Amino acid sequence: MEKNKKVLYISYDGMTDPLGQSQVIPYLIGLSQKGYSFTILSCEKKDNFLKNKVVIQNLLYANNIAWQPVFYTKKPPILSTIYDYNRLKGRAEALHIELYFDIIHCRSYISSLIGIWMKKKYKVPFIFDMRGFWADERVDGGLWSLNNPVFKLIYQYFKKKEIKFLNQSAAIICLTNSAKNEMLTWDGLNFNEKKINVIPCCVDTELFDPHTVLTSQQEQIKQALKISDDDFIIGYLGSIGTWYLLDEMMQFFGALKKVVKNAKFLFVTQDSVLDITLKAQKYNIDANDVIITPADRSNVPVMISLFKYGLFFIKPSYSKMASSPTKQGEIMAMDIPVICNFGVGDTDAIIEKYKSGLVIKNNDFTNSIQLIAEGSGYKKNSIREGALNYFSLNSGVQKYSDVYKQICNATINE
Repeated sequence: MEKNKKVLYISYDGMTDPLGQSQVIPYLIGLSQKGYSFTILSCEKKDNFLKNKVVIQNLLYANNIAWQPVFYTKKPPILSTIYDYNRLKGRAEALHIELYFDIIHCRSYISSLIGIWMKKKYKVPFIFDMRGFWADERVDGGLWSLNNPVFKLIYQYFKKKEIKFLNQSAAIICLTNSAKNEMLTWDGLNFNEKKINVIPCCVDTELFDPHTVLTSQQEQIKQALKISDDDFIIGYLGSIGTWYLLDEMMQFFGALKKVVKNAKFLFVTQDSVLDITLKAQKYNIDANDVIITPADRSNVPVMISLFKYGLFFIKPSYSKMASSPTKQGEIMAMDIPVICNFGVGDTDAIIEKYKSGLVIKNNDFTNSIQLIAEGSGYKKNSIREGALNYFSLNSGVQKYSDVYKQICNATINE
């Protein structure tokens, strides 16, 4: 145990966002139990903050984790991000002067701008927890057009910073082996490849455990959502956002419905009901066959337990080789097979390794739909086993702990 080692965790994502609740807090709770002392500095969206503040505060307090939230600003574009950056930077410096951190753990690129500045000014080592190829994601997702000279300049700025983050950080975390292999081909790197640690988006396999779901819970939800015992549920989990291919998923469901007559499409999401229903109408899917409901994190496992298959199609692009969809691990942990498309991060390799579902190539649905109708195409007993092996939160926490330990030991030996 690394007693009394102080870590400042900087995140431009909020702890009251679903992502913060699933992909930050569980890790930090596990690491705090190994003796690390955390202060979280995060940017919170006001609506989520007001809704979830008390729950998150109590959870962090119970685990001796300090929390310093600031509010996220969205407008005007670019200037709002600079404003947020300056506030985070000022707060980070003030906290360091007060507490003197041993490590700055930076989640993604905006946070790493602060980390690299803190390293230069205060000689404190920082972790570049890159998550994905952020600048390329902005371009691939259509948020930054390189035809716009302002966005082109910003893209070039962050691509240069990306190399500096990689070179000057004490450790690098990425989500996929595909991303690691790609980065090692980049020009300008001057470090040993062992500095890159692959840690996928992990899952709390104690929360996402089919054995803890009660039949009474399932029946209550089925009654509320008007799901019958005969319904064959294809499920989608989480927000749709920029990357998830709703058109293609609706097309797949429409094709499946012709073969599996009792199929229904369940969306467990906070997203707009209207957006999803309009898309269903576009593909002549009966409104009665599409069910849309939000769910708190604590209720997500029982929702997944209703799925026959979990479905997600992601827009394939250069940047997506660095993505690890959280929903894949959560669905697999519930022992439910996955249907996804080819060419996103390590998702297809994981499915093939653990026989945990079906990979769609070139929008060719026919073979997969036939396998679904037959109830084949996956190995039931190996799905949760694959999640425990690959996506385990305990394993992820241990990998992060090993990184922290190496940094602390290196600092002592300097």
